[in-house]
Amino acid sequence: MSFIDRLWDEDIVPTLSDYILIPNKSPMFDPEWETRGEMAKAVALFESWAKKHLAKIAGAKVEVIAPKGRTPLIFIEVPGTAPGNVLLYGHLDKQPEMKGWSEGMGPWTPVLKDGKLYGRGGADDGYAMFAALSAILALHEAGTPHARCVVTIEAGEESGSPDLEYYINSLSDRIGAVDLVVCLDSGCGNYDQLWLTTSLRGIAAGQLSIRVLTAGVHSGDASGIVPSSFRILRQLLSRLEDETTGAIKLDALNVTVPADRKQQIHEAAAALGDEVWNRMPFAGKTKPMGASNEELILNRTWRPQLSVIAMDGYPTPETAGNVLLPYSVAKLSMRLPPSCDAEKAVAAMKQTLEADPPCNADVRFETEAGQGGWNAPSLAPWLEKAVTAASNAHFGKPAAYMGEGGSIPFMGFLGLKYPGTQFVVTGVLGPNSNAHGPDEFLHIPAAKKVSASIADILAAHAKK
Repeated sequence: MSFIDRLWDEDIVPTLSDYILIPNKSPMFDPEWETRGEMAKAVALFESWAKKHLAKIAGAKVEVIAPKGRTPLIFIEVPGTAPGNVLLYGHLDKQPEMKGWSEGMGPWTPVLKDGKLYGRGGADDGYAMFAALSAILALHEAGTPHARCVVTIEAGEESGSPDLEYYINSLSDRIGAVDLVVCLDSGCGNYDQLWLTTSLRGIAAGQLSIRVLTAGVHSGDASGIVPSSFRILRQLLSRLEDETTGAIKLDALNVTVPADRKQQIHEAAAALGDEVWNRMPFAGKTKPMGASNEELILNRTWRPQLSVIAMDGYPTPETAGNVLLPYSVAKLSMRLPPSCDAEKAVAAMKQTLEADPPCNADVRFETEAGQGGWNAPSLAPWLEKAVTAASNAHFGKPAAYMGEGGSIPFMGFLGLKYPGTQFVVTGVLGPNSNAHGPDEFLHIPAAKKVSASIADILAAHAKK
C-alpha cells in the first residue's frame, strides 16, 4: 500500500489535476471534438504517463489507436508472469460543464480539498487508468506474479460507447481469451469498504409528442373546446406509471428479482442505513419514494423507473401569454431492470402510448434504440475470497455488493463476448461525488484503496 500511496500523492494526483484542466467533452456534447483537439490533449497526457511508468516493465506496450471518424482508444499490454488474461477498462471522455459549482470551483478547475480532488472527470472516469496501472506497478515492485493484463481506455463512454464494440472485435486476437474483466467505472455505496457492482439497469428512451392545434389560440376562446395537450400528456404517462407510487404498469418492463440479489440488497441496506437516500439533495421537506431503505435500493436497481428529462412546447413563465398551446413534447427516459429485454420494452412503450389517443389527438412516440442492462455472473469461490480479503485488508471492513441504477453500455456486450468470464465492476462514485453534476470530486483515499484492492485481486487471480 505504501507504494500506491506514494505513486498517487507524487504523480497521479498532479496528473489528474492537469487532466481536469482539459475540457475534453464526449462527442455527444462536442460535435467538433476532432478539430477542437481537447480529446487529443487528454489522450496524449494519459499516453505519456503510461509510457513513462511502464518503461520499467519489459515487453509492456502503450498504443493509441485512432482510425479516422472514431474516438481514440488507449490500448495497453502488460506481459504476465502467471497464466491467464485480464481485461481492465476505463474511459477518459467527460460530461459537459453543468451550472451550480461552488465558489472557487469549476468543471475545468482542479481543486484539492480535504482529500478530494474536485473537477470534471477525475472520478468519472479519469482515475481508472491510473488505478489499473498503479495496481500492476505495485505487483511488479513487490515481485508478485500476475496474469497478462490488457488495459483499454476509451473516449466515448459518455456518448454510449459507439466505438468500443468495434475496437473489442477488431482487437480480439490481440486481447485474447479473457478470464477476468475489471471495470473501474462504477459506484460505491460508501467510502468505507470495497463495493462490487452486481447489476446495471438498461434504458429505453423516446420523445412523446402530443399535438392538438396547428397554432396557439387564446385560452379564453379555445379552452373547453380544445383539449389541453398537457392534460393528454398526463393521461398517457399514467398508462405507463402509477402517478402515486411511481410503479411501472407494463408487464414487459417488470422482471422477477433473483433471490441472491434480494439477499445482497438486504445486506447493502443494513450497511448503508439512511445513507441510501439522505445523500440526495432533497429540496424542502421532500421525502424518498419507498417504505424502507431496502425498497429504495430495489427501486433503484431492479425496478423500472420513469423520468421526464426534457419538455418542449412551453414558454417560460415570464413570457407566457393566455394561450392554449398547440403541442406538448416530453423526452422520456425509462430505466429498465437488468434482465429486461430492451427491444420489447421500447415496443411496449410505443404501443401503449400511441394506441387509442385521448380526443383522437395527434400522438407520436419517437423511440430511440433501447439498451439492455447487465446482471453479473456469480463469483467464483477464489474471486469471492479475494474480494473479501482485499476489502478487509485495505478498508478494514468486508466487501459489499449492490446493483447500480445507471448503465455501462458495453458490459452486456462483454458478457456475451466472453462467456464464463469473471467480472469485478467497482468504482469510486460514492456519496456526494456528484458525477455529471456540479462539484464532482474524486475521493482520493478511496481511490488508493481501490487500486490496492485490484492489486490483491490480480495477485489472487494468478494463484487460482
